[in-house]
Amino acid sequence: MAHTGENEQALRKIIDFVRLLSIVVLLLHFYIVGYDYFKQLGYAHEITDRILQSIQKTGLFTSGLRAKSVALGLLIISLIGAKGRKDEKLSLMRSVLYVVIGTIIYFSSQYVLIAKLKVVEILSLYYGLSTIGYLLILTGGTLLSRLLKRSLSNDIFNKLNESFPQEERLLQNEYSINLPATYNLKGRKRRSWINVINPFRSMLVIGTPGAGKSYFVIRHIITQHIRKGFTMFIYDFKYDDLSRIAYNTLLRNASRYKVLPKFYVINFEDLTRTHRCNPLDPATMEDITDATESSRTIMLGLNRDWIKKQGDFFVESPINFVTAIIWFLKKYNEGKYCTLPHVIELMQLEYPQLFKLLRTEPEIDVLINPFESAFKNEAMEQLEGQIASAKIGMARLSSPQLYYVLSGNDFKLDINNPQEPKIVCTGNNPQKQQIYGAVLSLYISRVIKLVNKKHRQKCSLVFDEFPTIYFNGIDGLMATARANKVATTLAVQDYSQLKKDYGRDQAEVIMNIVGNVISGQVVGETAKLLSERFGKIMQQRESISINTTETSISRSTQLDAAIPPSKIAALSSGEFVGTVSDDPDQKIDLKVFHSEILNDHDAIRKEENNYKPIPAIREISHYEVQENYFRIKKDVQNIIESKLN
Repeated sequence: MAHTGENEQALRKIIDFVRLLSIVVLLLHFYIVGYDYFKQLGYAHEITDRILQSIQKTGLFTSGLRAKSVALGLLIISLIGAKGRKDEKLSLMRSVLYVVIGTIIYFSSQYVLIAKLKVVEILSLYYGLSTIGYLLILTGGTLLSRLLKRSLSNDIFNKLNESFPQEERLLQNEYSINLPATYNLKGRKRRSWINVINPFRSMLVIGTPGAGKSYFVIRHIITQHIRKGFTMFIYDFKYDDLSRIAYNTLLRNASRYKVLPKFYVINFEDLTRTHRCNPLDPATMEDITDATESSRTIMLGLNRDWIKKQGDFFVESPINFVTAIIWFLKKYNEGKYCTLPHVIELMQLEYPQLFKLLRTEPEIDVLINPFESAFKNEAMEQLEGQIASAKIGMARLSSPQLYYVLSGNDFKLDINNPQEPKIVCTGNNPQKQQIYGAVLSLYISRVIKLVNKKHRQKCSLVFDEFPTIYFNGIDGLMATARANKVATTLAVQDYSQLKKDYGRDQAEVIMNIVGNVISGQVVGETAKLLSERFGKIMQQRESISINTTETSISRSTQLDAAIPPSKIAALSSGEFVGTVSDDPDQKIDLKVFHSEILNDHDAIRKEENNYKPIPAIREISHYEVQENYFRIKKDVQNIIESKLN
């Protein structure tokens, strides 16, 4: 029935009448209790006596407790129908306290009637206590009717409304990464699993410093993939944090491989604990495009601002110049001197001698022709702009330590070769990341070229702090390597890092092409992009409207962000959000997650305490390093004498 003014007014009259009836019953009880005293005072009449006799026949006033109970019952009925103006500031405890104290006083006043006092004192005390108790009950009941039964402030951060079901099954296969976790569902904590059942669709791990990327995610990727027989390439930005994990995991799981992988380390800081490897190994360079790719990687790694200027004349010219030198060394004497140190030393020659030397290799005529023309036409400013930037950048790599590591050949970079599987860890140094990062980028570029082939062993590539290195074609790797069983994991701190170091276009491709995303705390644009990626869920909305006559509650449902940017920006360490991809054979309906990854801290601490250090490879003296450095310089002089004389 529709609410009208007449209905509300009639209801109010009925409530007032019931309350008045309660008061009348209480007053009649008072009169009957003090009847003898009132009769002495002359407050009795024949008519009233008859009325009282008729009332007493009803049995309501046979005892004081019954009469007071009837009066209280009528009062409660009137309070049930009362509609006071709601007030969310009212306290339930205060209202209940009024009712409890009032009820105790109201009924315990009966004991006053048996007290040894004067009649006037007894009646005054009895009437006073009963009235006070009655009023307290009335006050408490009225406050209870004004209480706002639905509170809007219980879940001020909307945690319960934004919770959603997550995958609780453990889904495993021979490639999967499985992370145990807990999540909140409508206020209840439940166990779940983050199942990356197809790591070949690439994985992006995001989080600000301290979010727990390495401890909660990357270490499990390394340990679980080694247990499942993967070969690995690990870029360890803070060497040897990840390398020790990989080395000791391999020692404990050697029996899981058909052919035990060899463990190799590239480390420019401690030459006794590093292997030597030539990233420009001529055996792995099939044509001049490989030289071009290597040249582009090393030059863009040394000059990160060139990444956004690719295609410009003064960017492409140095790349072509370095390409020509690499390919010349590849063709000379079957590539005997095709190493990066020889490239650096050769490009430092004077222009007349250098161009005359390069002219002896016909395949690079087209590359050196622009430089030689500029030299013959005495356009020296242009020539210096084309070549000097390459020479200056490469000169930063001229050090005996780098020459020693880059000129050896302890192993080849085909890490997923079934006959010679490898686990390779490359170490950087945050204090020297610009120099080391450029060289390591060249290693990575060559590894990518060699592993992305068919009929190879399953392989996992892990790049910690990915923006500190550069290699062209990461999007192509993630798009095509899935069929060749190559799993790629990129760890970044923020989307803005990718934009700064790789350019907006490349950063967008990387963000959009990854199939699995695991993110810790991030803010700003990154949080917004992730929130949009995670989609929306149906959420309940409730509003309360309070006015002088009534309180109305409206409920609605609407699609809203499952994980809003503000929640991603407030994640604790070890708490992650993300989405996973599935396979046709193992469908996952609940791909999005917001959970806390569970690590057995005591077990990890105990395991790390028992880790064996990465062993020394060889004893090397400063004299040997310097001798190698000068030998490379002498090799270049031998090349000049051999070709020009």
